[in-house]
Amino acid sequence: MKLQNGLELSISKAVKEDAEALIAYLNIVGGESNNLLFGKNDFLMSAEEEERYIEHINKSKVSALFVGKIHGEIVCVGSIQAPSRERISHQANIAVSVKKAYWNIGIGTALMKTLIAFAKRSGITEIIHLGVRADNFNAIKLYENIGFRKIGVYKKFFKINGSYHDEILMNLYL
Repeated sequence: MKLQNGLELSISKAVKEDAEALIAYLNIVGGESNNLLFGKNDFLMSAEEEERYIEHINKSKVSALFVGKIHGEIVCVGSIQAPSRERISHQANIAVSVKKAYWNIGIGTALMKTLIAFAKRSGITEIIHLGVRADNFNAIKLYENIGFRKIGVYKKFFKINGSYHDEILMNLYL
């Protein structure tokens, strides 16, 4: 897909050959903001563990890991994960990240739409939920524009350098 700045973005399911680049990407984006669940160099999975995870998730009909690339470089990652327990298998959790150099050019929207389309195709997922740091206004606006609605607040969810930050809980009903 062509982005707002004219670059071409390709989004596809991760493959095990992406494992090393994926780990490097996650360790970079973890340090670019305080909006993720981990910080710089906090993603400690080995390449072999990541390869096994990718192979495992690719067997699922309701969970997936997607990578977005520009000129072969991973610039965004998105996951959707649904539990296997029957009583709660109709819902899934979604998470996305975008390299800071590529913010505000449509990548987050494209990745979210890819994940939502995957969920709809499953025929199983009915609810997608996510959590977002309460002061991440750009992300909240993106999620609301796609159709997510705030359903609650998790007080003091994040503790970063001794300071607490709330998490906004959001749902999208398919």
